[in-house]
Amino acid sequence: MSFSSLGLSAALVKAVEAQQYTKPYPIQQEAIPAMLQGKDILGLAQTGSGKTAGYVLPILEMLQRKSPNQNRAVPVLVLVPTRELAVQVNEVLRAFAKELPRQVKSMAVFGGVSINPQMMKLHGTDVLIATPGRLLDLVEHKAVQLSEVEVLVLDEADKMLNLGFKEEVEKILSLLPSRRQNALFSATLHEEVAFIVADMLHNPVKIKIEEEAVVPELIKQVAYQVAAERKGPLLRYLIKQGDMQQVLVFASSIRTADNVAAKLVKNGIEAAAFHGDKSQGARTEALRQFKAGKLRVLVATDLASRGIDIKFLPHVINYELPRSPKDYVHRIGRTGRAEASGEAISLIAPDEEHHFKVIQKKMGKRVPMTPTDEIDLAGF
Repeated sequence: MSFSSLGLSAALVKAVEAQQYTKPYPIQQEAIPAMLQGKDILGLAQTGSGKTAGYVLPILEMLQRKSPNQNRAVPVLVLVPTRELAVQVNEVLRAFAKELPRQVKSMAVFGGVSINPQMMKLHGTDVLIATPGRLLDLVEHKAVQLSEVEVLVLDEADKMLNLGFKEEVEKILSLLPSRRQNALFSATLHEEVAFIVADMLHNPVKIKIEEEAVVPELIKQVAYQVAAERKGPLLRYLIKQGDMQQVLVFASSIRTADNVAAKLVKNGIEAAAFHGDKSQGARTEALRQFKAGKLRVLVATDLASRGIDIKFLPHVINYELPRSPKDYVHRIGRTGRAEASGEAISLIAPDEEHHFKVIQKKMGKRVPMTPTDEIDLAGF
């Protein structure tokens, strides 16, 4: 199946090809035609399944048929749980929109930064990508109007509710017109998400992409048995000996992320920590440098990692294991995207071995384990 067969115009198909997308992912095959037909969508799919393009492309197609927005009443609203995901969605949208005949103005708004510049730039926005709290602040300041929203998207609805946005989302829904198109995307459909589904969606097209289908087989997984005190030297050894130039390292806490990044820098490896305690400016700059190849290693916590989307990221390293097998799959899914190969490495201390066996069992895949006692880590 090709993108041209999904109902997209020639200009948008050309924009898709320019971004090196060769064929649509399963969720895109179903979501794009349904959205173009004006139907509501309930999409259940893991991060990395291609859902962002699944709603961005039909939104851009629909906007090509409309006149540019001239006021503060936005026609398209995308709600997301984190600032990083807001930035990512906006980047994806702008990349596809770059060469289109009708210019589309999009904007990502989120907390943690001054509200004034956001208020000044909002006029004429076609697509607003927002975190709930900052959106309500902007509504309160009369910087944006939600009375004319025609399309509403909730991306990662399960994460949004886990982060405690339920009341804010309900308030936003009450401000929207009753006649609108809705698309809700979520990794799972728990009871917490069900209330939104009941309130939002009308006879939705239900799309479910099984988790196994979105774990790329192109990811090479390896693990190393290592004493906890040798993890830092082993990490630096692997990066230097493997000449890794772009590495996303996962730590389970802010403190560990800071410590790992600091020791990498001390040993001559360009690195930065990436977590919720960093200012928005610091996080944006670190991610920009990492994507541009100017920063060799980004050390991230799980929450901050939502929204890190790098098309050809070659290496992911689990410095520590996450709590759940699902989070493990999410982490390693940062590599092996867009049909490119990638490598996921896990450093397993003795007290993590049982948990790693559980992860492998849930994943249905055995990961080869290499002992490291014989590796000379002196100087690393």
